[in-house]
Amino acid sequence: MGSLMSAPLSRPPRELPVDLSGSRRVHVVGVGGPGMAPLAIVLSGLGHRVSGSDMRESLTLDTVRNAGVAVTVGHDADLVSDVDLVVYSTAIPQNNVELMHARELNIAVHHRSGILAGLCHIIPTIGVAGTHGKSTTSALLTHMLTACGRDPMAIVGAEVPGLRAGARVGSSTLCVLEADESDGTLETLPLSHIIVTNVDVDHLDHFGTFAQLQDSMADVIAKVSGIVVMSADDVISQEIAHRLTGTAVRTFGYSADADVRLDEVVSTHQGLAFKIHVNGHVLEGAVPLRGTHNALNVAAALAMLDGLGINLAEAIDALGSFGGVIRRFTERGHLNRALLVDDYAHLPAEIDAAVQAMRSHPEVTGRVVAVFQPNRYHRIAEMYASYADCFVHADLTVITDIYASGTTPIPGVTGKLVWEAISNAHPESDVLWAPTRGDVVKTVADYLQPGDGCISMGCGDIETFPDDVRGGVH
Repeated sequence: MGSLMSAPLSRPPRELPVDLSGSRRVHVVGVGGPGMAPLAIVLSGLGHRVSGSDMRESLTLDTVRNAGVAVTVGHDADLVSDVDLVVYSTAIPQNNVELMHARELNIAVHHRSGILAGLCHIIPTIGVAGTHGKSTTSALLTHMLTACGRDPMAIVGAEVPGLRAGARVGSSTLCVLEADESDGTLETLPLSHIIVTNVDVDHLDHFGTFAQLQDSMADVIAKVSGIVVMSADDVISQEIAHRLTGTAVRTFGYSADADVRLDEVVSTHQGLAFKIHVNGHVLEGAVPLRGTHNALNVAAALAMLDGLGINLAEAIDALGSFGGVIRRFTERGHLNRALLVDDYAHLPAEIDAAVQAMRSHPEVTGRVVAVFQPNRYHRIAEMYASYADCFVHADLTVITDIYASGTTPIPGVTGKLVWEAISNAHPESDVLWAPTRGDVVKTVADYLQPGDGCISMGCGDIETFPDDVRGGVH
């Protein structure tokens, strides 16, 4: 794998669980973030007096306000003068005026991981971990638990129809938590149960090497005393599972020896149909999701539910009303009678799965266009070569420049590295370098014909591309 990186970035402090008993006055810095908004809503639902601040207004902030959180747009030192503790995420710089003033006043300042660990101490928690599929698996698990009468709490790092900014307060008997490994948060959580969807290369800015990431995941799983669910198909997951001693692992996947085995997964006009083999029984189901990779997310959630003693037939019946996850193969209208789809995919395996899902969509009878906005300078510096083969199912691939996501530019690192990797590996392919949004809009608008499909991918502002291309934004 090509790499222009040499050393991992600094890690956030390792937090001890924060005492969340009683009612506390909590201020959340960056409350509009995808990991912070649901946390603020859940804390408010647990009876804490929660306030928060964020740099810019958003629909997410409206949702947070409606949940009882006092939200201020902009950062101001005075906002923390009358609180018991201040919470921040890795995205917040240490020179933030609210963090600095809180420390001057000797107010407790905690990274998000300490608050999550505190929640895990008071509420049995299912952590959903892994490189790909965490948000969808967390949302599926929450949906089926709710339908089966378990009233779960949930903290999901994505927008999910039916949840409020990814949050569900529910009861305090069980929590579903999307557990992020990117900054070490996962390592600090005292989870009751865990799903590991898969283990792939990512976040080497934090871990340094893929081997260290695997070691960290093994350490996390070894501390879980309850149900452990892992992929039977993913080679790295199985290597980690074989290292564990005294841990019973429930498996899911297509493998013949999987405890929850998928079979006959087919794409339909409504989504996916599948069969599940479990406990000597065969169950049939359907879910309104695109992409056969989502069948694995369903199977992972069902494996956990089976371990919890949930009636799987009832859970599978509930899948018909699952509303999906925003930015996970979200259909966003048409241009020239060509389908436009937006997806969060930003790693090679995710991109490959999303492009194949577009290729198999019943409405797409023509060509497939893949638009990709690379994300984070350090990720592309480390991984650019691994993107060479993930666009092979597209007729036209358009690569734009990097969305920084708060990372510092690295000399010589641009989206053109990804374009060059694809072009060198597949010189016969139709792959274009279009660094600006205007370049991408014009290229795609001129290309699309009736029956084509265009999927735009990335975790940055590429989310607006379907609207831009329909409106001719340059």
